[in-house]
Amino acid sequence: MKCLKLATWMLSVSLTALLLGSCSTKIEEYKDPKPALNIESYFDGPVIAWGMIQDYNDKLTRRFCVELVGTWSDNNGVLNGELKETFYFDDGEITYRNWQLVRTSNNQFTGTAEDVIGVAKGNQNGFAFQWQYQLSVDIDDKNYHFTLDDWMYQIDQYRVFNKTEMKKFGIKVADITLFFDKQQPLRQCEMEYYSDLNKAS
Repeated sequence: MKCLKLATWMLSVSLTALLLGSCSTKIEEYKDPKPALNIESYFDGPVIAWGMIQDYNDKLTRRFCVELVGTWSDNNGVLNGELKETFYFDDGEITYRNWQLVRTSNNQFTGTAEDVIGVAKGNQNGFAFQWQYQLSVDIDDKNYHFTLDDWMYQIDQYRVFNKTEMKKFGIKVADITLFFDKQQPLRQCEMEYYSDLNKAS
């Protein structure tokens, strides 16, 4: 009898987890205004970030550091931004991305970049920002297209956490986690450190 009760309880927990996991979070759920995440204010000037990539088994596959510089201008009532990113990976690879951003309404943004297919769309609410787009990635001389669901959460005036789910054909293939920091004096990516990691491997 005890075993039957335990099995029933475990089945109930599993079904609940499955149901909860199938419900996606919506940006409207984040209504707490403090600390409010203002994209153009936070990503104005230099910012640094550290990140990691985990595969579908949660195995950490890559570590990296990012140096960002953002600029914004108001042209004819439209707020335009440029966000330049330099990625330093632990295997020695260095990549670049240049975002062209436009605030289309009070809390909505669009963006384009060299490796982004079409137009990225973003929504901000309270301390959260959701950014969705298609990314073109070269792997072993082949090109793949992935769907990214990118979430940012403001912790305080200096720090923002970023978690991204990468999917192919609707199946998750990787998670990307980033930690942004703009507190002065601003640190920089230690390129020698990433070069040494590459040599050690």
